[in-house]
Amino acid sequence: MPKLKLDHQTALLASCEPGGKKAVYWDDGTTCLGLILEVRPSGGKTWALRYFNRHGRQCQYKIGRFEDLKFSQVRDEARRLKSEVTLGRDPSADKAVTRSIPTYSELAQMHLDHAKTYQKSYDTTEMIMRRHIRPRWDKTVITEIRQQDVAKWLAAKREEGLAPATVEKIRVLFHRSFELALQWQIPGAERNPVRGVPRPRINNARTRFLSTEEAKRLQAAVAKSLNPQLQYIVGLLLLTGARVSELLGAKWADVDLERRLWFIPTSKTGKSRYVPLSQAAVDLIGRVPRPKANVYLFQNAVTKRPVTTIKHSWQKARDKAGLPDLRIHDLRHSAASFMINAGIDLYAVGKILGHASHTSTARYSHVADHRLMAAVEAGAAQAQVNWSGS
Repeated sequence: MPKLKLDHQTALLASCEPGGKKAVYWDDGTTCLGLILEVRPSGGKTWALRYFNRHGRQCQYKIGRFEDLKFSQVRDEARRLKSEVTLGRDPSADKAVTRSIPTYSELAQMHLDHAKTYQKSYDTTEMIMRRHIRPRWDKTVITEIRQQDVAKWLAAKREEGLAPATVEKIRVLFHRSFELALQWQIPGAERNPVRGVPRPRINNARTRFLSTEEAKRLQAAVAKSLNPQLQYIVGLLLLTGARVSELLGAKWADVDLERRLWFIPTSKTGKSRYVPLSQAAVDLIGRVPRPKANVYLFQNAVTKRPVTTIKHSWQKARDKAGLPDLRIHDLRHSAASFMINAGIDLYAVGKILGHASHTSTARYSHVADHRLMAAVEAGAAQAQVNWSGS
């Protein structure tokens, strides 16, 4: 088609010849050089801009349908796009990138697929996303997620009554999604909107220790539980200081009763370790029922997989023992407390518990204070000098 001045009237009268596939009308430069109108046999008309990008390749950018836009809008948009081309931009390429920018739903699925390849806590990751993150952000394009919006959302989560530690887990997981997007160079991932969000100081540390009398009450309660495995699980948690997940995943092949060692292949820190077994622990393991086919110390008779939770039986036994505030993880704290009270130094206790740093063990330092007091009293007695009376 020859070039002519394109305007509303020209476009209104433009048509496609009978039998033709498409007619293309070019602007003569009066309105905007490169502006075209495509007319199809059906009567449909579309405005577009044709231009050469910086590589010399001819490109076409669709502006919109004739019936959807006023000609003044078409003219202004064509001139704006032409200016971008003159400055070295490629509107078509930019549009393709924009179209490829995922919503958070797509990013979340990529995150979950990645987590599934290595995370032991994948179920927790999936649950946090499903319950807390995805309902709010799934339909949002990742470039539209702003830091201030994330901050308001997390503040609202705290106002809902969620525990500070839970809100922090949500924040960390959301942050991880965008760090992965940056790592994978996903279109639109040029920043992490969670990075820099103010984090209120939280102190969720709570260390509860069982007294000897409380331990005896708990022992009596778990012995009466309808869950026959509970007494062995609780007993071994107190005798070894192991994490619940470590004990529930323990295999018979990893327990050496003769050498009194339990090998834990992987732990929370990602390292393997050997846990020394006291004679009491060896005796207790010796009483654990062991069908011939069992691979795990505590195995589900139906699934043949390790027991995954003791939540309900534990809560019932704990309440019967009159210890409603006791958490299952407090058994680990109590095991450390008993060892320290018996004279074991913090370094050794940390090694037994599998702490990655001395900082984790330091929480038990006050438990040893009475031993320090006894030490200075013993030293004063040996000196046999009454300095206070001189």
